[in-house]
Amino acid sequence: MIVSIIGGTGPQGLGIAERLAIAGVEVIVGSRKEDKALDVVAKAKEELADYDLNMKGMANEDAAKEGDVLIITVPLAAQKPTVEGIKEFCKDKIVMDATVPLETAIGGKPFRFIDLMEGSAAERTASILEGTGAKVICAFCNISNSHLSNIPEDIDCDCLIAGDDKESKEIAAEIIDKIPGIKTIDCGILEKARIIEKITPLLIGLNIKYRSHYGGLRITGIPALDKE
Repeated sequence: MIVSIIGGTGPQGLGIAERLAIAGVEVIVGSRKEDKALDVVAKAKEELADYDLNMKGMANEDAAKEGDVLIITVPLAAQKPTVEGIKEFCKDKIVMDATVPLETAIGGKPFRFIDLMEGSAAERTASILEGTGAKVICAFCNISNSHLSNIPEDIDCDCLIAGDDKESKEIAAEIIDKIPGIKTIDCGILEKARIIEKITPLLIGLNIKYRSHYGGLRITGIPALDKE
C-alpha cells in the first residue's frame, strides 16, 4: 500500500511522511512543485540516514494518482485548490484530511477557529470530492508538528478520527497506529470533525500558555477502547 502525503513538504506533512516511512510504509511526499518535493525528500533521507526510508517526492497530482491512500496536509487557504487539483485521482480512495480552519488563514491568531459554511474542513473536502467515491476521514488534526518531528520519541497522544465509512476508518487506523505511541480513536461520523478540528486551537493555546510544544490528548475511562 502506498500512502501519498498531499502538500507533504510542510512540517506536519513531512513529519507524518517520515514517521510512516520509518514504520515501513511506502510513502510519496507531494508538493505543488515537484522540485520542492524531491529536495525535501532528499534532505529527509540525509537527516534520517539511520533508517531505510521508502519515500519519494512528486508533484501533488502525480502523488495522488500513485497513492492508494491520500493524506491532505495543507493550510486552510490552500485546501480547496489543492483538493480540486487532485479530484480526478481520488476515485474510490481513502482521503484523510488534516486541515484545521485556524484564524491564521486570515492573518489572525493560531488559537482561534474559523467556522466554515460546510461545518468543518474535512466536510468541505468531502463536498469537493462528492461523486468520486472517495472516503473522506478527518485525521491527524490533534497531532502536533513538534510531536511528529521529535524522532525517535514515541508520540504521547491519541489521534481522533471521524468518517462515514467504517471499513475505511479501520484501514486508516491501521496506518496511523504504525506510528509509535499513537492510538487512533474513532469518534464517529464525519460531522464529528466539527468538534475534532476545534481541539487543535485549544492545544495550541495550551502550548503557548504553558510554554510547551508537546501538548496532546488522551481519551481515558472507556473500557471498550482499552480492549482494542
